[in-house]
Amino acid sequence: METKSIMIVGVGGQGTLLASRIIGNVLLSQGYDVKLSEVHGMSQRGGSVVTYVKYGDKVYSPIVEKGEADIVISFELLESARALPYLKKGGRLITSLQRTDPMPVITGVAEYPENIAEKISAKGVEITAVDALALAEQAGTAKASNVVLMGVLASKTDFPDEVWQNALEKCVPPKFLELNKKAFALGKESI
Repeated sequence: METKSIMIVGVGGQGTLLASRIIGNVLLSQGYDVKLSEVHGMSQRGGSVVTYVKYGDKVYSPIVEKGEADIVISFELLESARALPYLKKGGRLITSLQRTDPMPVITGVAEYPENIAEKISAKGVEITAVDALALAEQAGTAKASNVVLMGVLASKTDFPDEVWQNALEKCVPPKFLELNKKAFALGKESI
């Protein structure tokens, strides 16, 4: 199998690392060689963060270059636009509709761009945009929007549900497991 690449983007504190661990666990359980990156960016300051997941028969590096990502998963709308150059032609973008103002917007130097999802779709990109924050709050906490997006991703893959459930059990602390399983189910059902 050729190597496949997933790029996960967001803002510090949104749970990109947990998401990459869940995906990595699913892929390992299916027999793939998997490489994960560390978080790149200003994760403790609300800045952009990126993690990479690559999988296949044999993977040598986790880094995803421009035009190489089969899937981009974005936890914040503006980050999806920033990551677009990394998506390969025919790739898939899964994004939350959540907006987190970057510092130039907070200070009044810039305005948050409007209609980002529509503009991306107009470029011919296959985009799935969901209100992951609202679904996470429905599950019990806004912090589970990352797992909502894992549910959306699961709905777009052929991996069995029990594989995803096992990954959640291995990666999520027991006291938050049921809440995250609910968030995952809401994300999967939203598609």
